[in-house]
Amino acid sequence: VQLQASGGGLVQAGGSLRLSCSASGRTSSTAAMGWFRQAPGKEREFVAAINWSPTTLYADSVKGRFAISRDNAKNTMYLQMNSLKPEDTAVYYCAAARYSTVASSRLSQYAYWGQGTLVTVSS
Repeated sequence: VQLQASGGGLVQAGGSLRLSCSASGRTSSTAAMGWFRQAPGKEREFVAAINWSPTTLYADSVKGRFAISRDNAKNTMYLQMNSLKPEDTAVYYCAAARYSTVASSRLSQYAYWGQGTLVTVSS
């Protein structure tokens, strides 16, 4: 499975961006997928996850501002980010589980990772 993240860029605080993650190869429409981010000098952290039903899970820091979704027909996952804050600045990575259908915040759950897309929020 190969994942390609896109949609990052520079936006002012309060603005919006929509990230996309395209999957190719032996993809699974039931396996969980997620978004993580890593700011400079910090560890990679969970942002949001989604499974097939779809059940969604969000980090407290983005709850109410971000929305995760997936289109299985297009093998694509999305992250709509609204009301962006400077502290949202990070490289955003998409990830997919090999078999698990649980929308999880654990990095170890995910076997496949995209290359990351940079989101910069200016104040």
